[in-house]
Amino acid sequence: MNLQEINSIISKINNKVYSPIYFLMGEETYYIDLINDLLENKVLSEDEKSFNQTILYGKDTSCEEIISVCKRFPMMSKFQLVIIKEAQDLSSKIDGLVNYLLNPMHSTILIINYKYKTLDKRKKIYKAIQKFGLILNSKKPYENQVSTWISNKLKEDNYTIDIKANQMLVEFLGSDLKMINNQLNKLKLLKPESNNIDPKLIEKNIGISKDFNIFELRNAIGSGNLSKALLIGDYFSSNIKAYPTQLVLSSLFNYFIQLFQFHSLNNKSDINVATTLGINKFFAKDYHKAAKIYPMKKISLIITLIKNIDLKTKGYGVSNNSQQNILNQLIVQIMS
Repeated sequence: MNLQEINSIISKINNKVYSPIYFLMGEETYYIDLINDLLENKVLSEDEKSFNQTILYGKDTSCEEIISVCKRFPMMSKFQLVIIKEAQDLSSKIDGLVNYLLNPMHSTILIINYKYKTLDKRKKIYKAIQKFGLILNSKKPYENQVSTWISNKLKEDNYTIDIKANQMLVEFLGSDLKMINNQLNKLKLLKPESNNIDPKLIEKNIGISKDFNIFELRNAIGSGNLSKALLIGDYFSSNIKAYPTQLVLSSLFNYFIQLFQFHSLNNKSDINVATTLGINKFFAKDYHKAAKIYPMKKISLIITLIKNIDLKTKGYGVSNNSQQNILNQLIVQIMS
């Protein structure tokens, strides 16, 4: 996620410096939607949109129709705006746009929303877009980037967030920036005291327990606190919809992969650990502690164990009771 590149695009749009082509692609849809919506709100006035804005959908259109629309001249406006949504449905035939992209109408602003996929940089169409247009590859951010993103997003509106509260959101919501942004907006509307978002506010209004969550489970395992880890495991088993076993297994698997990477580092400074593992620098000290409890040989066995448990749950399905047994047995095996 190149925020500098994204901010540059947003700045140019706000200053009415437009490109004739915006190809917005990638796994992270938050910035694809943000830039599309910004252009939709900035380029044309509401009166101009009636005659000069066209929205087409990838599965319902063709390259020929898109080109035909793009070649129209605007009516009583400097620009016309052509928006292609779900353009990934055009992927097998999108090369049909190459000739237009090499010679675009500069009175047309074409936005192509190509979500969840990316173009091959070696293809002719990629090079054609680069000649006159702009390509954004919106990648899924790493965990430490999400944490920083949350803090910066709140800072824009003069809010702060506790480190633990921040990590609770990252653990519970993952790297889905759109979902995270929606939850942040909800929390801001509650007008927390001193404009600070803390774990209690998140627990009360988003439903993430400040004491029983995946972050706390990893922390308990990493610090060797078996009783607390089992207590959290029991809580998860009683709240299977919120904490499905496979979600917990995935998080534990990623955690021990990070610990394995930690052991392989020659430079174990907090900054290098954070950068390499993709975590917040604040948590680097926890990996130092966990590494003393879990040497590389044991981590290899734990990773294999988690994989086997994961395959078992996927292959046969589990009842609520057996989920509890599986998770608690796994915790004991990991920490024994």
